Amino acid sequence: MVERTSKFLLIVAVSVCFMLILYQYVGPGLSLGSPSGRSYSEELDLFPTPDPHYVKKYYFPVRELERELAFDMKGEDVIVFLHIQKTGGTTFGRHLVQNVRLEVPCDCRPGQKKCTCYRPNRRETWLFSRFSTGWSCGLHADWTELTNCVPGVLDRRESAAAK
Repeated sequence: MVERTSKFLLIVAVSVCFMLILYQYVGPGLSLGSPSGRSYSEELDLFPTPDPHYVKKYYFPVRELERELAFDMKGEDVIVFLHIQKTGGTTFGRHLVQNVRLEVPCDCRPGQKKCTCYRPNRRETWLFSRFSTGWSCGLHADWTELTNCVPGVLDRRESAAAK
């Protein structure tokens, strides 16, 4: 009898825990009311009015956003991947060296974070990222640092490869 009671209590306790977890995840999406007294749709509107102090600093015309550039991997073109923290940059950078179908795929060795990505016709890199060259310009280099650093690093790498 004691075994039956303890099993029953265990089932009830697990059910209550499941219902609480379910309520936590599903409850906010339902219109069950909110503690603040406002409706849920009002709480979703994070920016109800534009900030009058906000000055639009950068304007990107549509023609710039929709322009197409030809990338010549066999020529001298290089993709410089600017890694921005907390934006999925690590996942995208890894995707560039591991999953993109190329004529000459990047060589990724097990146990190493760096891959070598050479052009189809010579031993020069076409990708400048933390997964192909490492942190050559410093940890989390921004656009300004990369602009000043990348040409020198690529020149050093090409001269070392030529030797």
